[in-house]
Amino acid sequence: MDEKIVVYGAPWCPDCKRTKRFLGEQRISFGWIDIDEDPEQGELVARLNEGKRIIPTVVFPDGSFLAEPTNAELADKLGLRVRASRRYFDLVIVGGGPAGLTSAIYAAREGINALVIEASALGGQAGVTQRIDNYPGFPEGIEGAELAGRIIAQAHRYGVEMLSGVAVGSIRRLPDCLEITTGTGDLYLARAVIVATGSSYRRLGVPGEEDLIGAGIHFCATCDGPFYRGAEELMVIGGGNSGLEEGLFLAEFAERIRILEFAPELAASALLQEKVRSHPKFEIHTGVRITSFDKRDARLAAVRATELATGEELVFHPEAAFVFIGLDPNTDFLEGSIDLDPGRFIATGPTLQTSIPGVFAAGDVRRGSTKQLASAVGEGVTALLMVRQYLQQLEEVPVQGVG
Repeated sequence: MDEKIVVYGAPWCPDCKRTKRFLGEQRISFGWIDIDEDPEQGELVARLNEGKRIIPTVVFPDGSFLAEPTNAELADKLGLRVRASRRYFDLVIVGGGPAGLTSAIYAAREGINALVIEASALGGQAGVTQRIDNYPGFPEGIEGAELAGRIIAQAHRYGVEMLSGVAVGSIRRLPDCLEITTGTGDLYLARAVIVATGSSYRRLGVPGEEDLIGAGIHFCATCDGPFYRGAEELMVIGGGNSGLEEGLFLAEFAERIRILEFAPELAASALLQEKVRSHPKFEIHTGVRITSFDKRDARLAAVRATELATGEELVFHPEAAFVFIGLDPNTDFLEGSIDLDPGRFIATGPTLQTSIPGVFAAGDVRRGSTKQLASAVGEGVTALLMVRQYLQQLEEVPVQGVG
């Protein structure tokens, strides 16, 4: 670990998980030390922090450190760009995943000056997907990080200005423009905005999960199921419609599909339940809580669970576990300012415009989206074309006080 960033923390610490996730999404190598397991390292943390055991404490190769850093502080320390070159843009794109970056590339080709602001790492979920096997043009599949890198490189080639590690705090309509504030305290003005912040798969939050994502724990059967063709057993965690639908898809590849559900009954529709219960490959366990994931050689080795009624520990050995316990759209910063549906996804009209004039939405964050990479790219194009049409309709009035 001599030339590596080291994160000191504990498995129960939410900020430690956030920090590890941020570094992983940035594809930055780091070491992890659990101070609960190594008290001497806990004492080192206390010495660095004037006697306080503050976690996470992130130590850098030059000996400097950050205690309980925000993503923006980490981004600044890592040399990521967190401030734009100017204050006013034709278009601000909130979200640097495939939908947002595609919008930015098309904007540049249309002569629309755009700024991309991404709260985490450019590339979005695609960038941390082990392998993408269903994106057109790559018959042998492609690593998610490579595909994301290619999209980012293309945006750079067109001169798109992009910030990463910067969260947007609010979007507000002013009389003659839109105001975008960020977690770094900066303020930008734009004639139009595209929100493409995506959604996040709900996680179980149990030991071992974070380290095995992409290495035996997955959130998309369509994306990752084909890698397990011929598997003896695959596990689906979640008994709602999504879980059972994805389980039926996975049944094409494995000899046995094991469904685990926390509630005493499956929540899926009666039709789906009938299909699964009559399928010879399925085994169903309800009233079960996942307690941890074990790994061996950096791969999933076992899933540990507890039967709620009896307290009995259960241990399963699937080749992979697919978690389908819901999606959370990344819309917290929009609460109270824009129309969201009951699931907090952004409601849009036929032109992808939201309830705020000049603000459009694309990709997984939008109500009715298919949550697939190819469709997110397509929606990025559509949103930009709708923005172009919107800008053409605006009167060319400069924003007051902006030089």
